[in-house]
Amino acid sequence: MATTATNGDVPHAPTEVSFPLPKAPHTNIHLQLTDNGLNLVLFLTTVTPESASSSPLGSFVYAMPNKMTRGETLCTPLFTHGGTLDFTTRLAKLLAHKTGKPAYVGNSSSFVSAGMGGTVEEEMEGFRRVVEVVMELLDSRNAKGT
Repeated sequence: MATTATNGDVPHAPTEVSFPLPKAPHTNIHLQLTDNGLNLVLFLTTVTPESASSSPLGSFVYAMPNKMTRGETLCTPLFTHGGTLDFTTRLAKLLAHKTGKPAYVGNSSSFVSAGMGGTVEEEMEGFRRVVEVVMELLDSRNAKGT
């Protein structure tokens, strides 16, 4: 279950959510989502009891739907950090494609503390969960009309 904090009914206010990784209940993903109407801004990180006070700066990526070629997404990294770039790029491209809006994604999450040490399967489960939560948040905001 995700814990959500919002800034009331302020339009375009960021929504902050925290939820555990699927196979690492002591590791939470924290995300902050802002839907500015014309674009999305998403920041996410993972927090463990050992690293609750700090996390390294990760990658920051911009993606937008290609209006000329449907189904293709244009993407450019604005700041790169090797360990987070692939995840951030995939997430930005998917969000831009699903929403039809440009997406700015900042990510400093790490799956090393997951049950098997951050395997591809664990990272994909985390990725799927992030996408589910973000799309639920966007759907609920759209249903409210904000």
